[in-house]
Amino acid sequence: MQPLLASPAKLALAALTVVIISAACTSFKAPEITGIRAWINSEPLTIEELRGKVVLVDFWTYTCVNCIRTFPYLKEWHAKYADDGLVIIGVHSPEFEFEKVYTNVLQATQDYGITWPVAQDNDFKTWSNYSNRYWPAKYLIDKDGVIRYTHFGEGAYDETEKQIRELLVDAGADLLDKPFEPLGKQPVDRTYIEEPRGTVTRELYAGFVLAELGQYVRQTEFFKNMGSVVELEAPDELVPGNIYFDGAWVVGPEKTRHGRKTTEYEDVLSLIYSARSVNAVLTSESGQPYSIRVTLNGEFLTEDNKGQDITIADNGESFLNVTAPRMYNVIEAPAYAKDFALTMSSNSDDFGIFAFTFGVYQKGP
Repeated sequence: MQPLLASPAKLALAALTVVIISAACTSFKAPEITGIRAWINSEPLTIEELRGKVVLVDFWTYTCVNCIRTFPYLKEWHAKYADDGLVIIGVHSPEFEFEKVYTNVLQATQDYGITWPVAQDNDFKTWSNYSNRYWPAKYLIDKDGVIRYTHFGEGAYDETEKQIRELLVDAGADLLDKPFEPLGKQPVDRTYIEEPRGTVTRELYAGFVLAELGQYVRQTEFFKNMGSVVELEAPDELVPGNIYFDGAWVVGPEKTRHGRKTTEYEDVLSLIYSARSVNAVLTSESGQPYSIRVTLNGEFLTEDNKGQDITIADNGESFLNVTAPRMYNVIEAPAYAKDFALTMSSNSDDFGIFAFTFGVYQKGP
């Protein structure tokens, strides 16, 4: 995911594409873990005190869809190799302000079943120590405290596990009773593969800092009177891969918020996307829960295409219930679709949108 320009993470690139960069035999001393605000699942740890162990430092943030997709593999490695000397340390370096809140990060670790140590790197001190630029990013450290392998982005799971096993054996572990069983790649949707001109909509940001930089929003009035209620009107024809707003909205640095209370879902957010799954990073201005009405190509969602966080009402209307600041799964279609029209509207003025992400895997976000 791409961070705010104001953050020390401003050079991260993993948001716009799934960055896959691996390097074996990196061979330089691992920087120390410093500047941590809080630890979850562990007392404070240091690289120095973990000499003799194999350490996997994983940089992540809890609304990053690319990070979320790696969790099943991290869980597998933690369960399989922790007793043999592997220590995974998740360094949580936040993209958005609400991701700095300890209780939010703690809840995310519980929601995703993360049981390995997590260090809350709110000030990007450890991120800077490693000169890191990506979410997710993995640094594999040997028993002598030397970085021997790095990987940025999703993928290369089998290659990474082979590196873990090699360093564990070098540290004295006996893995004869744990043969290597390739986990393989996360399977991609067949319809997408077979689509001659298949594309995946890029990650879209709704705050003005990145919306202007990446041209995620192309409504001129969107960039005027930032921080105050502005009336916006979408054009008759929407360009795919952009966010459009109709009605009263308040544009902020990180997010755009619905600018008034309504009764008939008068104000609408729209976009045309190409993907199988759609996710949205949402929060509440007041901290109170609220509902968003969702349609796809002018129809309410069904059991066949609704995301995990969508509820179908008795009258057939589809709603997303926002209860906490996090990423919500909006669409989980049976297959990849090109140029589908998504709309979201809420009567609440708490409705705040940070970003959209899109996927083409057979399952998951």
